[in-house]
Amino acid sequence: MPTVLIIDDNAAVAIALEVLFSLHDIDALRAASPEEGLALLARTEVDLVIQDMNFSADTTSGAEGVALFREIRRRHPDLPVILLTAWTHLDAAVELIRSGAADYLSKPWNDDRLLASVANLVELGQANRALARRAARERRERRELETGFDLRGLVWRDPATERVLQLACQVARADVPVLISGPNGTGKERIAEIIQANSAVRDGPFVVLNCGALPSELIEAELFGAEAGAYTGASRAREGKFEAADGGTLFLDEIGNLPLAGQMKLLRVLETGRFERLGSNRERQVRVRVISATNADLGAMMRAGTFREDLFYRLNVIELRLPSLAARPADILPLAASFLGKGKSLGGSAEGALLAHGWPGNVRELKNVMARANLLAAGDLITAADLGLPPGPAPAAEAEPDRDAIGQALSRANGVIAQAAADLGLSRQALYRRMERLRIERA
Repeated sequence: MPTVLIIDDNAAVAIALEVLFSLHDIDALRAASPEEGLALLARTEVDLVIQDMNFSADTTSGAEGVALFREIRRRHPDLPVILLTAWTHLDAAVELIRSGAADYLSKPWNDDRLLASVANLVELGQANRALARRAARERRERRELETGFDLRGLVWRDPATERVLQLACQVARADVPVLISGPNGTGKERIAEIIQANSAVRDGPFVVLNCGALPSELIEAELFGAEAGAYTGASRAREGKFEAADGGTLFLDEIGNLPLAGQMKLLRVLETGRFERLGSNRERQVRVRVISATNADLGAMMRAGTFREDLFYRLNVIELRLPSLAARPADILPLAASFLGKGKSLGGSAEGALLAHGWPGNVRELKNVMARANLLAAGDLITAADLGLPPGPAPAAEAEPDRDAIGQALSRANGVIAQAAADLGLSRQALYRRMERLRIERA
């Protein structure tokens, strides 16, 4: 049940409001002076304040109410406040709204309009407090990540990235294979490095093999090593990636490119830790944490018979899905700034262009764009022209509501400014400015 605090020295007004609210399942608290109201706010959580503008006898200036309102704003900046006043001049109302008042009502008030305004503002206030709690939780979780784990200097701001990081750090100490999926260029290797850095084998080697960068006939030799003469050109014995990664982590990028013969041998190593070099019958034993990554649809590859189902389930004990850069937009500007040269910064036009771009090449594309801007920018401030990005769609022109549209919105909202503004797609302040310019008096 929402709670409203009424600050008014007129007992009749306060009692009338209490009765009205009680009939609509709203708790009401009463304070007869600014000091009593502020004391109540200090010890009680409320959803909204309705305050008078004058408290001393024979005063009509509203100065006491303005002072009270400003003190509430200072102590409780997110708490909605409705001003209860005999003032009817629009310019005074506009000034108060600009200062953060949620709404104002003249005495005597209209019950329906008051209740509609209270309902809207309570709902908005509760939503704002929920957002504030969420933001505080996210800040706390970010601090815990940054202080509790080695994140290898990763730059991020988006909650989608944070969820991946939290899971990566959670599974890092578990001695199980991890599959990182996501589009090319999203930073899958960085996530693998973070898993390694927080694992039980963090002091061991971190070895990388891109299975898509080698001919299929050479991938097995790269993975398992080869004896001299095992294949054309193998003039001497060579160590494979599994041997190099012994006691540490092996990161297999683009695992979907591994041929079927290699998949079978990889499955055996994952199950037993044993393998032979190409051209050798001597079995070797290693202890390696395997992290793999792919941008391919391994499910479709299994159905097509090009990827072993048993290997997929062995690799996919834990799957981390890394979103595209476009799906984590809060990362774009911090990442772009991290790629800038010393002393350089992003101008407003550059920030707008970066946020408007679709980033099909993800973080890799962003890094290349910023490298270009570093080289070509004439000064220290990076502009949109320095980025060389294709122009985005032109912003749609804002349609300003006319007198009739504003009047109709006010009528639908029973005169509640907050509701009428939302109906028109405006802020309360913007609606008041338009009313002032068009000389529309509030009924």
